[in-house]
Amino acid sequence: MALSIMPILLAAAESLPPLFILLALMLVAVVLVSLLLLHLQQSLLAGYFLCGVLIANSGVLELLGGGQTQTGISQMSEFGVMLLMFTLGLEFSLSDLKYVRRLAFVGGGWQMGMCIFISGAGALISGFPAAAAVIVAVALAMSSTAVSLKSFQDLGLESSPGARMALAVAIFQDLFIIVFFLALPLLLPAEGNVGSLMARLGSLIARGGLFVVLAWVSARWLIPMLLNAVTRTRNRELFTLSVIGCCIGLAFIGGMLNLGLALGAFIAGLAVSESIFKPRILADVMPIKDLFLTLFFVSVGLMIDVPTALVYWRPIMALTVNLMLIKAGLITLIARRLGLVHRQALMTGIGLSSAGEFSLVLLQKTGSSHLWSAGTQQMLIASAALSMGLLPVLMRVGEPLGVWLEKKGWGRRKPKLPESDILRQRMKEMTGHAIIVGHGPVGERLNKALHDQGIPTLVIDLNAETVRTLKRQGQAVLFADAAHHETWELTRLQHARMVAFTFPDATVTAGALSIVRELRPDVPVLARARFASDVERLKRLGAAVVVNDELEAGKSIVESALVMQGDG
Repeated sequence: MALSIMPILLAAAESLPPLFILLALMLVAVVLVSLLLLHLQQSLLAGYFLCGVLIANSGVLELLGGGQTQTGISQMSEFGVMLLMFTLGLEFSLSDLKYVRRLAFVGGGWQMGMCIFISGAGALISGFPAAAAVIVAVALAMSSTAVSLKSFQDLGLESSPGARMALAVAIFQDLFIIVFFLALPLLLPAEGNVGSLMARLGSLIARGGLFVVLAWVSARWLIPMLLNAVTRTRNRELFTLSVIGCCIGLAFIGGMLNLGLALGAFIAGLAVSESIFKPRILADVMPIKDLFLTLFFVSVGLMIDVPTALVYWRPIMALTVNLMLIKAGLITLIARRLGLVHRQALMTGIGLSSAGEFSLVLLQKTGSSHLWSAGTQQMLIASAALSMGLLPVLMRVGEPLGVWLEKKGWGRRKPKLPESDILRQRMKEMTGHAIIVGHGPVGERLNKALHDQGIPTLVIDLNAETVRTLKRQGQAVLFADAAHHETWELTRLQHARMVAFTFPDATVTAGALSIVRELRPDVPVLARARFASDVERLKRLGAAVVVNDELEAGKSIVESALVMQGDG
C-alpha cells in the first residue's frame, strides 16, 4: 500500500515549487526537533543547525525536488541571512556605544587584532593564500552576538559586567565587519577583465560611497517620510510591510552595487535603529526575529555535506577546540586588563569564544570564489557552526568553573583602583554605615536618599567607570566582587547598620548573602529579586526584606489603572 502511494506523492511533489517544499520541511523539522531539545533543556540554535544537516543529507530533497534543490537551498540561505542581518542592524545602538565606548574600542580592538593575527598566521602556515588567510582570520575572530547575549539572559546575567563587556566587544565587531564587507571585493579573485587593483579600488570606493549616500538619504528623509505617512493610516499591517520593504529595498540596492544583500540589509537596520520609530519596529519585527534566526541556522545546516564533513572530522574538532580555547583565553586576559574581576572576565571570554553569525555569512559569501577547496569550506562552516552550538553548554559551566578556580587560588589578588589617602582613611574609620551593592539606577537613588538622611554609605560595584566617577565625587566605594569573602572583610561589615543588594540577580545575591550571614548574622539585609520564585529563597538565606520587581510592577500598574478609572 505504501509503495503504491509513493509514486502519487512524488508526482504531486513535482508540481510544487521547490522553495515551498524546502520551507515546509524546514519548519516541520524545526518544530519536532525543538520540542525534543526543550525537553532535554538543550540549545535550540544547535537544533536548528541539526535540522538543516538532516534535511540536506536525508535524500528527501532530491526525492521531492530533483535538480532544483540546490537552487532552493541557495535562495533560502540568502533570504535567511538577509533577514537576520536586518534584525542585527536594528538592534545595533549608537547610544549603547556611548556608555561602553572604552570597553568597545579598547577591548574590541585588542580582541579583533590579536585574534586576526593568530588566526591569520595559522592559516598562512596551513597553506592558505594571503587573501584567503585574511578572510578566514576575520571570520574566526568574529563572535556570535545572538548566542552569547541569549546565553547571558538565560543565566540571568544580562546585567553583569561580563555581559556588558561582551556587548561592547560585539558592537565593535559589528562596526569592523561593515568596513570589511566593503573592502571584501578587493580580496576576492577578479572576474573577467576588470583592470588593475587601483581600478578595482576606485570602483569599490565609488560604489561604496554611492551606497552610503543613498543609505544616509534614505535614513534621514525617505524612510522617515514613508513611515510617517504609513503611521497616519493607523494600519499596523501596512507599517510592518513598510519596514520589511525598506529592508529588502536597501538590500536590493546593495546587491545591485555588488556589495551584497546581507550588507544592504544590515545598513537598512542601522538606518532605522536610531529613529523615533525604533520601539514600534522592535515591537512589530522582533517577535519574528526567532523565525529569521531559524531560517539562518537551518540554511547553514543545509550547506553541510555530511560525507565530506566526516572525512574532515578530525580537523573540524581540532579547529573548534583551538578556536574556542584561544579566543576564551585571549578575551579573558583582555577583560582582566580592563578591570573585570576574574570570574566575570572568564564569563566574557567563554561568551565570545565561538565563531559568529557574520563568520558564517562571510564564509558563505566567499565560498564560491575558489579561494579554498570544497572540503575546506565544509570544514570551516562546520567548525564555526559547532562552536556556536557548544557555546550555551559552556556558558552554563563558566560560573561553576570560575568558582572552582577561585577556590584553587586563581584570582586571589584582586585588581584595585587607586584610592586617595582621604578616602582610604575614611573607609578605615567607617561605622554605622549602609553598604550598597550595585550603583545602577536603583542603587544611585538609594545612595542619595541615605545621604539626605545623614547616613554614611559604602558602595560596592564592578563597573570601573562608575567606581572612578564615585571616587571623584568623594564617595566611599570598592571596586570588588560581592561574591568574594575578602570583599566583605574590607567593608567593615561588623560596624555596618544595613546591607542593600540593589540589582535583581538573585543568583549573585544568594552567594553574597551567605557570606554576609556568616560574618555578621544580625545585620539587616535588603535585597531585590526579579521573579517571585526567588523571594522565598533569599528570605531563607537571611534577607529581612526582598523587593520583588514583578510584584511591585503589578501593584503600580493596578494603582495607575484604578486612578485612571477614577479620573474617568
